[in-house]
Amino acid sequence: MLNKIWFYTISIAFLSACYQGFVVADVEIFQRMLTAIFDMAQLCVKLAIGLIGLLAFWLGIARVAEKSGAIQKLAHKLSPLFSSIMPEVPKGHPALGHVTMNMAANMMGLDNAATPLGLKAMQSLQSLNPKPDTASNAQILFLVLNTSSITLFPITVFMYRAQLGAASPTDVFLPILLATCASTLAGFLAVAYCQKLNLFRLKMLMVLGLFISLMSGLFVYLMTLTAHQLETVSSVGANFLILFFIVLILAIAHFKRVEVYQEFVEGAKEGFNTAVSIIPFLLAMLVAIAMLRSSGILDSMLALIGLLVSLFNGDTRFVDALPVAFLKPLSGSGARAMMIETINTHGVDSFAGRLAAIMQGSTETTFYVLAVYFGSVKIKYVRHAIGCGLFADFAGISAAILVAFIFYG
Repeated sequence: MLNKIWFYTISIAFLSACYQGFVVADVEIFQRMLTAIFDMAQLCVKLAIGLIGLLAFWLGIARVAEKSGAIQKLAHKLSPLFSSIMPEVPKGHPALGHVTMNMAANMMGLDNAATPLGLKAMQSLQSLNPKPDTASNAQILFLVLNTSSITLFPITVFMYRAQLGAASPTDVFLPILLATCASTLAGFLAVAYCQKLNLFRLKMLMVLGLFISLMSGLFVYLMTLTAHQLETVSSVGANFLILFFIVLILAIAHFKRVEVYQEFVEGAKEGFNTAVSIIPFLLAMLVAIAMLRSSGILDSMLALIGLLVSLFNGDTRFVDALPVAFLKPLSGSGARAMMIETINTHGVDSFAGRLAAIMQGSTETTFYVLAVYFGSVKIKYVRHAIGCGLFADFAGISAAILVAFIFYG
């Protein structure tokens, strides 16, 4: 899928440039396209180098969190919930432990830990699957929750905003939290409907009621604040929670007699390699997107959408961030590159720049997660997994647009 997206993006941009150059007689189009490619190549390296320190720090914290047992502790708390929504998985089965550990790692923003745990959980669920080539109900629910799971600390988005010069990189914290909660709830309800899960049990009603009440209460409270107050609350809240999380992880590890300094350093050593390793992937997508925008195709598409929105007297400011939404279900690196390109074009603290960051943090990459997780256990028939995952994506993107207007006018 990604190979086709990349190839056709570049090909269409080149054909458009040929039309403009030889038919419309815009002979400077080729120079603009080459300049855009070279600029994006330089930006890619600049971003990667700037991320080394931040990545090293968070990988160090992630290593301490793993060694402290914090993930296992959170997984233990979540285990009864997953037992009730996956009735086909026997109580006490190791699969429940793997699922909860993966979700706990996702919630804490520990991507490096979450993916291996997710693959292990899918393999454990496969051992209970009566039809090995067809996704089971439990596997579909697990995958959809993964593509829309709540991430309490979207560190990657914060890091890119910081590197791109945001005045307050964490001021998108609450909007992302609200959007990803909407995505998770929509994905879960879609799966529950398809699988005819009984949501009217006392424990399930209590969990759903608590979740909806907390999100509704937060939303109602935020609606009483001015735009400046919303930005302040989001930024201060995120900064406090991140610092609290760091200190909490270090404290837990210290009292568990983990050598926090040594473990942090070991984790931080991966920062340089990780930052360098993303350069080829980021470069490939940034170059393709730069060609698409410099050819005029992307701007024409957005102008058409903006025209349709304006016909209904709608606010068109969200249109500039829509390419992130289009790419998000298909390619994580593509959506990230589009977020960077949108920020680079419109400004990191512009409405479009902030909305692009919120969209990037609102959901996961549905088709990538599906390919990796189901591919790891050789599942061919995914049933309603794609439909439910895309429904969750749509809910997350829609919520991102809504909260962006609430927070940033």
